[in-house]
Amino acid sequence: MRAGGRPTLAVVGATGAVGTVMLDLLSMREDIWGEIRLIASARSAGRRLTVRGRETEVIALTEDAFDGVDVAMFDVPDEVSAAWVPVAAACGAVAVDNSGAFRMDPEVPLVVPEVNPDDVARRPKGIIANPNCTTLSLIVAVGALHRAFGLREMVVASYQAASGAGQSGIDTLYAQLDKVAGTRSLGQRAGDLRGVAGDLGPFPAPLALNVVPWAGSLKEDGWASEELKVRNESRKILGLPSLRVSATCVRVPVVTAHSVAVHAVFSRPAGRAEAWDVLRAAPGVVVCDEPERGDFPTPADVVGTDPTWVGRVRQSLDDPNAIEFFVCGDNLRKGAALNTAQIAELVAAELTPAGP
Repeated sequence: MRAGGRPTLAVVGATGAVGTVMLDLLSMREDIWGEIRLIASARSAGRRLTVRGRETEVIALTEDAFDGVDVAMFDVPDEVSAAWVPVAAACGAVAVDNSGAFRMDPEVPLVVPEVNPDDVARRPKGIIANPNCTTLSLIVAVGALHRAFGLREMVVASYQAASGAGQSGIDTLYAQLDKVAGTRSLGQRAGDLRGVAGDLGPFPAPLALNVVPWAGSLKEDGWASEELKVRNESRKILGLPSLRVSATCVRVPVVTAHSVAVHAVFSRPAGRAEAWDVLRAAPGVVVCDEPERGDFPTPADVVGTDPTWVGRVRQSLDDPNAIEFFVCGDNLRKGAALNTAQIAELVAAELTPAGP
């Protein structure tokens, strides 16, 4: 630990889409770090990026890059994390990983600071995992309601932004919008959009002027990997290994900010006003719910913000123990960079000596 006793932080994947957001967040949040070291692939080494007002040179990802690092935040592909996160941990850093490589490892805590912060301390491998962006879009609100009412079951439908598929998803959506703009006949006959939209990029169907009921890779019995992540990660974060969860994940033509419609069933009746009170008191949640005024969260309203936004709160018409609501959040901020930064800050609090 250097720089006046403050911990040294490494940002691995600093030049990527989430890495860029991370540098912005680090420049805005409380200055708790000493050195902030920027690490990326060899082809990005030598670039100079600004963090906390200081221009910093990016260094290549090598074992030596972790010398003296206390906390290393990773935002790189799964295979890179699988190879390098254990290296960082072996060098003495606490590794906070945003990939899917370690999320379901029973010896790696999966942490959302507003929901299960104490799990940070239980890290026998020196690794802490960050949940998937879709799970993070809903779990802060769901966790607050679970503490109040006792969650038994959850059925969700996601409306996921193109940026959830990475920079190629964003580029593909913009390219398709350029191609289809001004062509008013599109979408009125089956298949005509496929012929005009051009490159599908990471999506199995055109995303412009369309919705695609698929996100991730194919798993057993027709499930998509994103749907199973919502189920498995929610169970682990909430400490409910038998929680009944069903998810349908849909990609929509939005650049950034995921939305999720949630049907949550609890152990006792949960009225609309009572749910409002719980959500309004929950850290990291903003209630935006006046439908008579057209006031509810949408991606266009919440992109670039940190909270989880909740609206359309209703008690189920058929089950007094069930609440319906719509949740929206920036998948690059709380859905990735912010949650990773919050975890790192919890670790830093452990490492920083208490004042006199």
